[in-house]
Amino acid sequence: MAKITIIFAILLIALGLAGYFGTGSMHPTALIPAWIGAVLAVGGVLSISKSESRRKLFAHVNVTVALLAFIGAAVEIVRSLLKGAPNTTALTSKIALAALLLVYIVLCVRSFIDARRTGKV
Repeated sequence: MAKITIIFAILLIALGLAGYFGTGSMHPTALIPAWIGAVLAVGGVLSISKSESRRKLFAHVNVTVALLAFIGAAVEIVRSLLKGAPNTTALTSKIALAALLLVYIVLCVRSFIDARRTGKV
């Protein structure tokens, strides 16, 4: 899961930078996906370990961070839609953030289930 975490972290950083520079560097909140990606990248690097308990710990920390970020992104999507006439660039970025995080969470949960079934707990 460490490599997958790092891949998703890179995707989130790219999304944040694209949003920031795509808006003319005027909206620093466009960097939120990049910050989430940076946190996941650190967690991904820390989960590369020979220690099984350390790998488990950071895998669970990473999926928790992703879950909280997903909930935040989902709430912001709903708020933007309820506000009426949402900024399409911001809304697109929020949807991309939520989608990437949801895919990552599903992959993590499947990995945890597979590890439990095969006895690699």
